[in-house]
Amino acid sequence: MLTESDLQELLGFKALQPVLSVYLNIDPSEGSADAYKLRLRSMLKDIELSKDGEAVYNFIDHQFDWSGRGVAIFSCATDNYLRAYPLAVAIRDQIRISDQPYVKPLADLLDAFGGYGVALVDKQGARLFSFHLGELREQEGTMGESVRHIKRGSASSLPGRRGGAAGRSSSGEEVAERNMREAASFATRFFAENNTRRVLIGGTEDNVALFRSLLPKAWQSLIVGTFPMSMTASKDEVLERAMQIGREADHRRYEKLVNTIVTSAAKGRGGGIGLDDTLSAVREGRIQSLLIREGYHAPGYQCKGCGYITAQKIPVCPFCSNTFEEFPDAVEMAVRQVMKLGGDVDVLHDDELAKKINNIGALLRY
Repeated sequence: MLTESDLQELLGFKALQPVLSVYLNIDPSEGSADAYKLRLRSMLKDIELSKDGEAVYNFIDHQFDWSGRGVAIFSCATDNYLRAYPLAVAIRDQIRISDQPYVKPLADLLDAFGGYGVALVDKQGARLFSFHLGELREQEGTMGESVRHIKRGSASSLPGRRGGAAGRSSSGEEVAERNMREAASFATRFFAENNTRRVLIGGTEDNVALFRSLLPKAWQSLIVGTFPMSMTASKDEVLERAMQIGREADHRRYEKLVNTIVTSAAKGRGGGIGLDDTLSAVREGRIQSLLIREGYHAPGYQCKGCGYITAQKIPVCPFCSNTFEEFPDAVEMAVRQVMKLGGDVDVLHDDELAKKINNIGALLRY
């Protein structure tokens, strides 16, 4: 399972020779292992890195267990480097040769499907799930005291007491709230241990509202949706609903982010629109959030002297008068730099939103 530390390793890999990056769809509902091997063979047929192509194919043919619905493989044979990551979500077939691993599709997957925490709650406890890249990573539960609804107003069996059991602290509501507090505390630890980035809560409206109010404010801020669901729901039902709500929440978040970038850019501060503005902010290390249209790539140019980068093909550097060297994908370079510096990378799947920022834009730190 791909993790953030795996991604950081890929970002930090310094190759002496070109790296072959392969993304292969292996969805079992769309084909067989033999069919996917044939397609991989076809993808590798015309590449120049024959040793890397052989290493990738040998891994698929002899070592891969065919788990998941996709796989990402990175090879640099001269450095004896081979990394493979099975993925539980479907991906598009891609092949790329560059001086570093091609990680933009992985950034997209982590953005869309990484770090979901789900809590199903009722008056007695909670079932907790951690999903990462469409795969169940952890599942735990906590159950408190059984909730008994005591009839109020019954006579006390103890002399001098009025109201009897109805006036005592063991009422059903108090037990339920105590259980919910314990569940919220348990969930807080569970979410933290599993590096949760999004939180969803399922249950009745009243139970969800109470559980939500008992979470620390930091976790409340990560809640992206709530939904009605039984405590007995299967993990597949929970995952399907979580992914649906997550996609809807992402679309709303992207709309807000795009509008913020456009407004900030119009005011001349805090936002950049288009490849040139974005590359300038990348060079200065100012990007807090990078937003790109899915599949967008474009060439860029870097000064051989001072390192100035631009999307424009110009003869000499305006700062040091040196010449430029073209690199094939400036968008990939921007993604790598932003992630290395701890910024967020979001991928737009909505063409209308992408048009507003000319396919790429950035929210800046200062």
